[in-house]
Amino acid sequence: MKHISIIVPLGQSSLVNIEGSLQILSEVNVIRQKKGQGPLFRIQLVGLAHQVPQRNGLFTIAPDVLITDVGKTDLIIIPSMQGDQAEAAEMNKDFIPWIIRQYNQGAEVAGLCIGAFLLAATGLLDGKPCTTHWMLADEFKRTYPKANLIPSKIISDQDGLYTSGGAFSYLNLLVHLIEKYAGREMAVRIAKSFVIDIDKPSQSPFIIFEGQKDHIDEDVKNAQNFIEQNYLDKITIDQLADRFAISRRSLQRRFLKFTNNTVNEYVQRVKVEAAKRKLESGKMNVSEVMYEVGYTDTKTFRDVFKKITGLTPADYRNKYNRQAVLD
Repeated sequence: MKHISIIVPLGQSSLVNIEGSLQILSEVNVIRQKKGQGPLFRIQLVGLAHQVPQRNGLFTIAPDVLITDVGKTDLIIIPSMQGDQAEAAEMNKDFIPWIIRQYNQGAEVAGLCIGAFLLAATGLLDGKPCTTHWMLADEFKRTYPKANLIPSKIISDQDGLYTSGGAFSYLNLLVHLIEKYAGREMAVRIAKSFVIDIDKPSQSPFIIFEGQKDHIDEDVKNAQNFIEQNYLDKITIDQLADRFAISRRSLQRRFLKFTNNTVNEYVQRVKVEAAKRKLESGKMNVSEVMYEVGYTDTKTFRDVFKKITGLTPADYRNKYNRQAVLD
């Protein structure tokens, strides 16, 4: 039987992550019991205190045990912690040596959504692929540059370390873990029982590109604003360098540093975000949208769009445009 520790952090945490993990993993035991089989998991809520208030005291979680009571576990699940992630990590720093010790003893560790921040604070994600909610991807990269963040991923799995993307993608990670521990048949059964879209590969279709302007370089911000206001025109790094009196090399370096994109990538993402909005709400077909956002070659537009969103323009329109769904 595998021992699973769902940690209950101090401060404000995702009650959905905690209760959802407990409910779904417990259901594996229920299904096995109906088949005359013994339980596969022993699941405990593990905390730093006997009572953990949530939502300004509206709810209180009473962990089953404290970390000092758990000598060995097989899987640690870290839920999302709300608010300032640096403050949340500091408040819950006593979990860190315990997580590291358990991992070194053979435990696996899963960070759900922005629970990846606390997992990264252990140093265990250094050099490892991981993901988190796409809205906090830039903050994660700045805070933990040694981790190999891949924001498009729904889940990551390497060396007994797991992470999931935004919000309810934690369900995909739970199904992934159930498949690993209990087999594909059980994973499919759980996915059907809880209506989880199994094997979803990417969170790219859900990412909203908002310009990545949470930085201090005013020249780069000016270049970003210029791109966003003139994305229908051909924009080059030389043009921007001349316009803002910056050397080409300096602008390239600073633009990449503060936006995590080259100028060309940024232009593409601005164009694709405009195309997404038109495909979601307008009546134009894909070819009309392509011309509206400054592309003239169908293959180029399709390839760039799919690279950024994970879907073709037609598939994206069919997924998000209400009229397309009704047609």
